Amino acid sequence: MTLFNAVAFDVDAYLARVGYRARNADLTTLQELALLHPCAIPFENLDPLLRRPVLLDIESIQQKLVKGGRGGWCFEHNLLMGTALTALGYNVTGLSARVVWNVPAGVVRARTHMVLHVALEEGPYIVDVGFGGTTPTAPLRLTADVEQRTPHEPFRLTRVNEAFLLDVKLEGAWRGMYVFDLQPQMLADYEMPNWHLCHHPESHFLASLVAARAEPGRRYALRNADFTVYFADGLIERRVLSTGPEIRQTLEEVFHINVPSGADVNQTFDRFAGRLTTAT
Repeated sequence: MTLFNAVAFDVDAYLARVGYRARNADLTTLQELALLHPCAIPFENLDPLLRRPVLLDIESIQQKLVKGGRGGWCFEHNLLMGTALTALGYNVTGLSARVVWNVPAGVVRARTHMVLHVALEEGPYIVDVGFGGTTPTAPLRLTADVEQRTPHEPFRLTRVNEAFLLDVKLEGAWRGMYVFDLQPQMLADYEMPNWHLCHHPESHFLASLVAARAEPGRRYALRNADFTVYFADGLIERRVLSTGPEIRQTLEEVFHINVPSGADVNQTFDRFAGRLTTAT
């Protein structure tokens, strides 16, 4: 069974969601979609935070991220992107990664992140539209030790034995994001970590509100009530949202999320209001 089942996929609705019309399965279209997707569809964790299920079948993902005006996390984003690329005629393989972002040296985490491998005539590329605040906004050539420019930050891949480490350059310094290899994955390989992140008591997605969205020249980030705008010139604007309604308004107007209604949602936002998050 193929990972990316494009038979019932509404590619027209996806392209409309991200604001693109071309259907050529080439590098130019891949570059455009890798930028437009994280600008149009935000990263957010409202469902796990509210103890609501995160479903990984493509019908549910389309309903939520394409038709429902919501965002999601890596499995939802990259399953959606991979299926869209497959529908357009690309050769796409799903990969998995171990996150090293903010992980202490020597600590090995499980494979809880999804990455896409796309084979083009120009060579193999890595695409990832679901890493949140530092999501690459361009496909990255699968070439080690080369700094690669994107519409936002520079990235690079380095070899780690038989795997690759993806780094992002922030304020002149390289920071590790995740380590991945080229072993193809199936849906079951993502369902397990997806369930783990939805239920494990140490999953930070159950304790913190997280949202991220890119725009040309800037990125928006929200963690609990700490709202930050990162500009391409290095300027950073940060403020603490003081009320639950302000958090909702920011999610709706800045992150373009169709925020669910309900008393539990409002109570969750009220709980985070005014709380400054010190972690980066």
